[in-house]
Amino acid sequence: MSSAVQSPALTRVGTARRYLMCPPRYFTVSYTINPWMDPHQPVDTARAMAQWTALADTYGALGHTVELIDPEPGLPDMVFAANAGTMIDGVVLGARFRNVQRAAEAEHYRLWFVAHGAREMVMPSSVNEGAGDLMWTGSLLLAGTGFRTEPAAHAEAQDLLGVPVISLQLVDPYYYHLDTCLLVLDDSPSAPLIAYYPAAFSAASRRVLARSFPDAVIATAPDAACLGLNGVSDGRCVVLPREAVELGRALAVRGFEPVFVDVSELRRAGGGPRCCTLELRGSGKS
Repeated sequence: MSSAVQSPALTRVGTARRYLMCPPRYFTVSYTINPWMDPHQPVDTARAMAQWTALADTYGALGHTVELIDPEPGLPDMVFAANAGTMIDGVVLGARFRNVQRAAEAEHYRLWFVAHGAREMVMPSSVNEGAGDLMWTGSLLLAGTGFRTEPAAHAEAQDLLGVPVISLQLVDPYYYHLDTCLLVLDDSPSAPLIAYYPAAFSAASRRVLARSFPDAVIATAPDAACLGLNGVSDGRCVVLPREAVELGRALAVRGFEPVFVDVSELRRAGGGPRCCTLELRGSGKS
């Protein structure tokens, strides 16, 4: 069950979004490709499905459209749809996974994009783990590297998507994708706003973020440690893991409406709300 925190007088306006999600029908933790994953700890797939369903229902209640891709046996991390690609104005840059355990996901998602109206679909040459490491702020693309996506993929993204790119170096293996330590709160081109956890970034990248987003919300270590920054914002409502209480309070002060969901079972694989959610920006068909 989700719950909301009331916002102060400052009013923000959300916009209806279109999301791609994949049910965790085959979810388990059978290998280790990040520090969150422990194959020796039992996973409750039914509980993961219930949490995922509540997340999808939350999006629907907030007025967003959720589209689905069928999961594939043997690909337990396919539930983390954010890694499938990056879509801006109907143009999709697909995924190329670093780890062999996830490699086959890329083709399943490519076929979905082609069948559902991508204006252009290009697969990357370099390792590129999609919107997990490429985050659109409305005016520029923040691009993570250090553990998964290669720096060369940042140039590919700029060439294909035609948007400016800022490269950011990740240094903590627990925050292996950019979307585990940075959250885009407002993607309006004139006034983008983010939240982030500075300790997840190199010193140079911290300077870049501080200069580029001087009004950013700075997350605490406890909020980062529960993957609290792996949230989804529509410009007003921000869907967060239920443990991210301090972050929720900080966002409410800024006029956002935090909406808390339970993703504890999915977090066993290092994922949260945003990992399960790929925003589809631009043209497409259901």
